[in-house]
Amino acid sequence: MALKLKHKTLSGALITEIRQAILSGKYAGGTQLRQDALAETYGVSRIPVREVLFQLEAEGLVKILPQKGAIVSELSRAEIDDVFDLRIMLEPRLLLASAPALNEKDLAELDERQADYVKAIASGERDEYGRLNADLHMAMYHRADMPRSQQIVASLLQTSDRYTRLQLSNEAAMEKAMFEHAELIGLIRARRFEKAGELLVTHIGSVREDLIKVVEGRG
Repeated sequence: MALKLKHKTLSGALITEIRQAILSGKYAGGTQLRQDALAETYGVSRIPVREVLFQLEAEGLVKILPQKGAIVSELSRAEIDDVFDLRIMLEPRLLLASAPALNEKDLAELDERQADYVKAIASGERDEYGRLNADLHMAMYHRADMPRSQQIVASLLQTSDRYTRLQLSNEAAMEKAMFEHAELIGLIRARRFEKAGELLVTHIGSVREDLIKVVEGRG
């Protein structure tokens, strides 16, 4: 039992390291991730590396191809459309189910999440943008009694991390994101839930358009 726990802890630490390396751009899109090289880099055997690569494939960060092995997924218009179409379908539904049940403690936590997000952007902590953005969104949805939808959205937000860093690479996008998050929280506090749902759709759609411009070289 102790060995199993140790193995799980090792795999968890390893996936965090490799995922972060992909999200930060250390392993760029199209990079081949060789199991033996990763095992040597992180001082582990190939077995946990193989497990981690399969999990990263499920997250959409890696593709495992015949004869080539694991390749870091390219940033693409197709993936943006896929991820953001799903987000537009699911997140407003979660928000409308969760927001009426948010209490004062929940609202205070939303304010804290927003403050952390603004602070990270102000200090240029790009590695934190995606995580803090996801934390803020999930804090709005956590009272919804929809565990499967929450799980899917959490995964989509994690997949969006690389794109979030791109989208927030210019000052106008950063200011817009901060303003819209603050407006969403304000609408929730005012119990204008339908309006908040509409703004959320606009917010996610706007992020998608910004990303498409960046990926297609129009930004």
